[in-house]
Amino acid sequence: MNVIDTIEDENIKFYLEYLKYERRVSDNTVESYGENLKMLKQALNKNILNLTTTEIRDYIQNLEATPKTKAHYLSVFNSFYNYMIFNEKLSANPCSGIRSPKLEKKLPNYLTGEEIDKLLDIKLIKPIDYRNKAMLEVLFATGTRISELINLKLNQIDFDECIIRVLGKGKKDRIIPIGNTALEYLSLYINEYRPFILKTRVSEYVFVNKNGTKMSRQGFFKILKKLVASSGIEKEVSPHTLRHSFATYLLNNGADLRVIQELLGHENLVTTEIYSHLSNKKIEEDYSHHPRAHKEKGID
Repeated sequence: MNVIDTIEDENIKFYLEYLKYERRVSDNTVESYGENLKMLKQALNKNILNLTTTEIRDYIQNLEATPKTKAHYLSVFNSFYNYMIFNEKLSANPCSGIRSPKLEKKLPNYLTGEEIDKLLDIKLIKPIDYRNKAMLEVLFATGTRISELINLKLNQIDFDECIIRVLGKGKKDRIIPIGNTALEYLSLYINEYRPFILKTRVSEYVFVNKNGTKMSRQGFFKILKKLVASSGIEKEVSPHTLRHSFATYLLNNGADLRVIQELLGHENLVTTEIYSHLSNKKIEEDYSHHPRAHKEKGID
């Protein structure tokens, strides 16, 4: 049973159906939004269209949650009430006067060049080792999202032009150049070792599991966790860490921020600018080792 079937409030159900069938957002998003709105209605025990700005503000402030989660709730409520206004079920948005919690900007975690070398130094013995090697090489070479990697199909790779075509957020195509090393391991995996994993099965997806089906996010994360542990890297490493490492490496080696934006598939340059903050932080840390970087006592 999906979340829409569990909703008794007709206005919430109306909104969730709009998200699912018109906006075509994921089932996970529909479920998350539905649960958020159900919690709001149940907590205040009123018709959701009759809630005041003060009631919603107090509800969000009293949530035992991080500022990021509270901001998410406010975003959901805003979207719901704006849709109600659009459909003339409401004349004003009670969330319009509520300020979003201030979020602390966290610099993305990334791997150093030495750590990347350690992670990519995989002992190639079994067919799955070649698959794992190809996955990591492609991630670091292209900066793709994990969803883009596991959904990569054979016809999206152009070995002659040295590019891959991925379907990113908002179902937008983007073309990414891919380096020779990643292409070599990708070709080796596809032509020599992928058939051993598939056996008699057929798949259009590049990266498959031992059952011959598309690699899942959870499956990849388990693989990555094992490889990180065996490499001796002590940092917390997620699939997104390799994406951050890709962008940081490019920026530190002189790539233009707008080029990085295009490669990562960011709609807004502001999202990409976080890497310039990371680069500036590294410059400051490196400069701190300069013998004249620190102010001496008694000197103004």
